[in-house]
Amino acid sequence: MSTKAMSTKPARQGTIDKQVTQWPQTVDEVLASAANIIAERFVKKDAYTNPQATKDFLTYKLGGYEREVFAVMLLDNQHQLLEFKELFFGTLDAASVYPREVVKAVLVVNAAAVIFAHNHPSGESEPSTADKNITKRLSDALALIDVRVLDHIVVGRTPVSFAECGLL
Repeated sequence: MSTKAMSTKPARQGTIDKQVTQWPQTVDEVLASAANIIAERFVKKDAYTNPQATKDFLTYKLGGYEREVFAVMLLDNQHQLLEFKELFFGTLDAASVYPREVVKAVLVVNAAAVIFAHNHPSGESEPSTADKNITKRLSDALALIDVRVLDHIVVGRTPVSFAECGLL
């Protein structure tokens, strides 16, 4: 998807040239465009050190799903985004997350740090016991290969950051 919210294409109408504006057609396309704009304008210049911009980015990326999706932001040693990857897709209230697959994704792009994120389709952002447990398991697995876990953000009505809550 393009990082532009709209595209313009020349159109011929009689002998007069006009510009036709094409807006994204679906809500998902609008949200994806918004996430890309946030990434370009806010997050990159702060190298994912701005928690609010990161939460905004993740809200636009994951907020529209009707089922749980677990994603990882793979970052370099300057905390610049290498890749945003949606790894696991679940049901309405759960997603199975496998540390082995997370480690493989990290190694493929040689990431130095990660930010985990997943959505709660119910809108309730409070991290569950299962959320805390998988974050600990993933952190332990990544520590073995010297990859830092910077945060885990739960996207609901209001996103919640593990780092800001002292859970990491």
